[in-house]
Amino acid sequence: MTIQLPDADGRLRTYEPRTEPLAVTPGAPLTSRTVFSAAHVVADPFADVTPDSPAAVDWDATLAFRRHLWSHGLGVAEAMDTAQRGMGLDWAGAAELIRRSAAEAKAVGGRIACGVGTDQLTSGTLAEVRAAYEEQLAVVEASGAQAILMASRALAAAARGPEDYLEVYGHLLRQAADPVILHWLGPMFDPALEGYWGSSDLDAATDTFLEVIAAHPDKVDGIKVSLLDARREIDLRRRLPQGVRCYTGDDFHYPELIAGDDQGFSHALLGIFDPLGPLAAEAVRVLDTGDTAGFRALLDPTVELSRHLFQAPTRFYKTGVVFLAWLAGHQSHFTMVGGLQSARSLPHFARAYELADSLGLFPDPKLAEERMKNLLALYGVAR
Repeated sequence: MTIQLPDADGRLRTYEPRTEPLAVTPGAPLTSRTVFSAAHVVADPFADVTPDSPAAVDWDATLAFRRHLWSHGLGVAEAMDTAQRGMGLDWAGAAELIRRSAAEAKAVGGRIACGVGTDQLTSGTLAEVRAAYEEQLAVVEASGAQAILMASRALAAAARGPEDYLEVYGHLLRQAADPVILHWLGPMFDPALEGYWGSSDLDAATDTFLEVIAAHPDKVDGIKVSLLDARREIDLRRRLPQGVRCYTGDDFHYPELIAGDDQGFSHALLGIFDPLGPLAAEAVRVLDTGDTAGFRALLDPTVELSRHLFQAPTRFYKTGVVFLAWLAGHQSHFTMVGGLQSARSLPHFARAYELADSLGLFPDPKLAEERMKNLLALYGVAR
């Protein structure tokens, strides 16, 4: 069987899909690295909502996808930007997601960490930003999940300089019940975060970030760095206090960063490990045996797909993530909160399908092919 796929110039070309998926099954827990998948939410396709309405979530399918990730030994990073925080999922929806997912994690023995932000606000004073963070931190801690202190649009707008970041984060870390993960999300993921940590000079921003950690090393489990700059992440992780982990959020260079070098390595908290979950877990199990070459042989070929999904404008990468979840059979439809299924083009979807299929990511290649053909037909491509 073949399928006609449009290229970037709109011309149709013939592609022959795989007939068998990559053979990956759940296995032993991961030991050498702590690995989180930043998981997407599944929208309710039958809800009568608009892009401006509060998100309507299919809770059964959303929690089923988390059980899928846990079954392969991955942790779930919940209520992150993958779940469209600030792009369709408001704080009320995120709070419900946190409570439900944390309860599910407890029931099945899965690891979970949840995003703490300030998306109750569109703007505010520093005091209001602190209060918003505190409200969300309380929800996450009450759920029993680990907290991830995410970058705040409101703080980026309100802060006058590095001292305001030091004050706000210091205040939050002093009151956190358990060690948290600090998340530095770059402006390629959210343009409103330009100049985070008080400077657009990344060297100066890094110094402020490290100053926050150095003042409270007992309250920082690790950092998640999403700057898509491997050299900067390596330099940063080498400057961390003893015992503070680096979780790579670099969806362009993750194999080399996780593999590491003679001076250390990165753990992982990645959006691309949503569609790559089983394969990523299998690769880390190989790394657990000390086989770095085998790990790279499994994970290096996935980078082309990841770079495709995360191409500029990077903040729309979650459209490709949900598209692949639909093709893989994890949900029955290709609908997203906020209507963001429209955020990428048909040629983008076609290339994502081809790359994912070539990796053997679809448990049922025939189902993926049929769904891809249905999407093509909706765009006017004759079956």
